[in-house]
Amino acid sequence: MERIIINGIEIELTKKNIKNLYISVHPPHGKVKISAPKWMDEEAIRQFAISKLSWIKKHQQKFKDQERILEREYVSGESHYFLGQRYLLNVVYTNKRKQGVQVRNKKYIDLFVRENTPKYLREKVMIEWYRGELKKLIPPLIEKWEPVLGVKVNEFGVKRMKTRWGSCNPTAKRIWINLELAKKNPRCLEYIIVHEMVHLLEKSHNKRFIAYMDKFLPNWRLVKGELNAMVYDG
Repeated sequence: MERIIINGIEIELTKKNIKNLYISVHPPHGKVKISAPKWMDEEAIRQFAISKLSWIKKHQQKFKDQERILEREYVSGESHYFLGQRYLLNVVYTNKRKQGVQVRNKKYIDLFVRENTPKYLREKVMIEWYRGELKKLIPPLIEKWEPVLGVKVNEFGVKRMKTRWGSCNPTAKRIWINLELAKKNPRCLEYIIVHEMVHLLEKSHNKRFIAYMDKFLPNWRLVKGELNAMVYDG
């Protein structure tokens, strides 16, 4: 893996057995990556990057703007997402020992907490609710795809990840799913589960891996684009 710098922007460069150049800008801080054919010289890659400078800067700015927007206070009236739908948060004070979350009328997420609960604890209750909901959705999808792919998942987990939607340990046959997928459309969760399960057939993101994805989930590129809307495919 190499690094090039264009106009003060550091770009991570990876050369692969591919035909075209691909450039992407990644959350949360706008990291830039280029994948290039092995045969292409660095000057041609640099010229490509220079031609995309305005695109890079525009999407890096979007991530900066998003960071400000996504700062949550966990108070009534905030927008929160669940399975691709937008809801209004409604904080409800309760004297019950158990605190929790309920979805109501396809419009509200009710957050039940004790009065004077600090922000970090309100956030914790929400995170654990998201985690629980995601853990309900994952097993049926794994069971659906195991016979299709001809693989077996020994274990799965949910955790917060900054730069990945999922990961796979092929040796242990264990997959991890990003907690943020609880906020996305369910088709995004299914795509990531299939993606990680395909790594049990092929560890690398090579032509064989892509062929498997094309075979088992032909629309995977559309869903990937939905998840990573700030990717230029050139």
